[in-house]
Amino acid sequence: MAVTIKECLELQLLEMEMLFSMFPNKGEISLQDKNALTYVQMYLKNIKEGLPPRIEYSISVDIDEPKVKVDLHVSLPHRYPHSAPQLSARSNALDRQNQLQLNKHLTSHISSLDLGELCVCAAVQWVRDNSASYFQNSNVSSETAPKEKAVKIIFHRMWIYSHHIYRQELKKKIFDCAKQLNLTGFCLTGKPGIICVEGLKENCEEFWHVIRYPNWKHISCKHVESMETEGNGDKLNLFHTFEDLQFQAHGDYGLRNDYHMDLGQFLEFLKQHQSGHIFQLLFGVEGKHSDN
Repeated sequence: MAVTIKECLELQLLEMEMLFSMFPNKGEISLQDKNALTYVQMYLKNIKEGLPPRIEYSISVDIDEPKVKVDLHVSLPHRYPHSAPQLSARSNALDRQNQLQLNKHLTSHISSLDLGELCVCAAVQWVRDNSASYFQNSNVSSETAPKEKAVKIIFHRMWIYSHHIYRQELKKKIFDCAKQLNLTGFCLTGKPGIICVEGLKENCEEFWHVIRYPNWKHISCKHVESMETEGNGDKLNLFHTFEDLQFQAHGDYGLRNDYHMDLGQFLEFLKQHQSGHIFQLLFGVEGKHSDN
């Protein structure tokens, strides 16, 4: 007999209880949406009809040798554990290659388990038991390494164009992902929709992968700026936060979602951030000042 979504969500709450007992200290488990568990409970009690948001969180896992932390990021489909969870392990002490290998082998281990079994606790234990070798092979400088040896990184800035961005759940996904990956930039909602993200190259590429999945069709990356630098790349940032950018809409079309952003104001914004040249790359025409 087919398992219902409510049965799956009940199992997810049961697993969360186990995890909170394993990680009782503040900050060890961080929910992306602090109300997510409440929404699930309300759905199970038939107080809310619509499906609750996914349960998404991170667990800070201590590794004994070397003394480092690995953050295990978890996103649970509504039908988990009868659908595979999305898991990603990250640590600032790992270089990109070893982090990719760690996640590849973690995914392989979880895939070997039977669907229908709760597996986040098993993933935590696997990370504890198997992470050490990836740190030993990593090229990232440890805390005891000479501080004068600055690590070079690739700083990335991606300019993304969409026909429109309206839906609140899509905006939430964009902002949550940018925050999780420590990216700055902005999201211009309306028609057209423009996103700029800047930060570590691998984080920008992961953002691009995540927001397109599973079926955002009318979106394209129009331009990428990439440069090598030392340190964390902060000195190259054009933006200090990830902004929710909104300008006065042009016209009154009588349709709730059919409004065009004032591109003249957008051009002024780009010029204020040393990016006026991007306007033509995004829209194929030279920008003109707004009359407002």
